[in-house]
Amino acid sequence: MAKITTSKYPIKTTLLTNEEICNLSPAALAMVADFFKVLSEMSRLQIICALKDGEKNVSEIIEITKLGQANVSKHLKVLTQAGIVTRTQEGVNVFYAIANPLVFSLCDLVCNSIATQLEQQNQQLESLKSFKKLF
Repeated sequence: MAKITTSKYPIKTTLLTNEEICNLSPAALAMVADFFKVLSEMSRLQIICALKDGEKNVSEIIEITKLGQANVSKHLKVLTQAGIVTRTQEGVNVFYAIANPLVFSLCDLVCNSIATQLEQQNQQLESLKSFKKLF
């Protein structure tokens, strides 16, 4: 296992090697799958992005995301149960914040990968357009 610290979101974590990942128990793999299921919903990603700059209450999240109150509340519950966000009550106000800032590093990796794929597809399209002009 290797220790890393991300510079943008300073939190220490332990990374598994590829071999260790491939040898995870079915129960551990189920936990990984559940984590990705939580992140697989667009509304939850919008909420995570809304919380990137700091804690917010439900009204602020609704204003930023343009999602309905019931929808935001439902997704905040899922994100809280998954340990991705924290919930703090101050009087009548409830504030949510990112509990696991590594989620941003994960999103960066995925977005960069998608951008690379799209760039490659665009290059292939340009090649096809050039080839088509020959005929």
